[in-house]
Formats: sequence, structure tokens, C-alpha cells
Amino acid sequence: MIGSLYRPGASPLHRASPGGKLAALALCGTLVVLVGDPLLMVALFCLSLALFRAADFSLVTALRQMRPALPVLAVLFLFQLWAVDVSAAALVVLRLGTLLLLAALVTLTTRVSDMTETLERALGPFRRFGIDPERVGLAISLAIRFLPALGSVLAEVREAQRARGLDRSMLALLVPLLLRTLKMADEVAEAIDARS
Repeated sequence: MIGSLYRPGASPLHRASPGGKLAALALCGTLVVLVGDPLLMVALFCLSLALFRAADFSLVTALRQMRPALPVLAVLFLFQLWAVDVSAAALVVLRLGTLLLLAALVTLTTRVSDMTETLERALGPFRRFGIDPERVGLAISLAIRFLPALGSVLAEVREAQRARGLDRSMLALLVPLLLRTLKMADEVAEAIDARS
């Protein structure tokens, strides 16, 4: 049930070091949060789409990475539109969309094992403060592998609702999705406890 997002390839992004990609993601995340101009955010969003092309992925693949987050982005947009204005709403959605695309690009071009190993090495000096790098690495590895499983669960819940002729309301979808997600999270927590 738990899979991997990594897709093999020979692009420069695939060949880049995991540490470099994670550092670039952190730097880009900081930059995206600091940008206050919606037009500049549009440019950064387009740049993240261009990076997908540079990694030999189609724009459809890039946009498919956004699909699970669309309901959340829509709610955030509507709330910001109601609370502030259209410029603030667009800025929030573009920020999150850009961050999601960049994070997806890192996970699509980096093996989970390589990411985990890099994080464990980076967290090594924090062992003296009581942080267990292996446990943190395992937790992050499981969380990354958990993402495709959530997409599968969502598809299964939708299919089951259609088969039963249930309405397509958000509440009817969220309750079983939440219950199944909590069950999966409990299984992941048990796996982490069993390893330590």
C-alpha cells in the first residue's frame, strides 16, 4: 500500500546530489515565502513548471502533482478572497502551488533511500541533543512513501461512493478518507516504534 514517488531518469536533476536538491528546496521555500508580488510569484510558479520539463517530465505530470491539493488550494483562495482581496488570494495559492511543485520535483527525482541517508548524515551532529537521526530519517521516509497511498485511498473512497450511489459531497468523502488515513498513520507509527 505504501509506494514511492521516485521516477528513474537521466536528467541533470536526477543526477544532482540529494543534499543539494534538499538545500535548494529549503532555499526556494524561503524565497517563495518572502516574495510579496503576485506577478513575481507567477514567474516562480512558471519556473517550477520549467524545472519539470528540465527533468524530462511533462507539464501534465507537473499539474497532476497538484491535483490532490486542489480542494485545499480552492478553500484557501476563497477564504483569502473573502478576508483580504484577490491579490492576496492569488499570492497564497501561487506560493503553496510553487512549494508543492518544487517538493514534488525533488521526490520525483530523488530516491527515498538517498534522501533518508542525506537527512540522517545532516542530523548526525544533533544526536548529542537527544535527536535520533535514524528515527527522523525513517519518519520522513515513511511520510514520503505515505503520499501515493493517500492518493490511492482517495480514489478507492470515490469509487466506493459511486458504486453505492452516494452523493459527491465533500463531507461524504472526507469522513471515510479521514478514518482510513488515521488507520494508515497508526500503522506507520507502529512501524517507527518497532524499528526503534
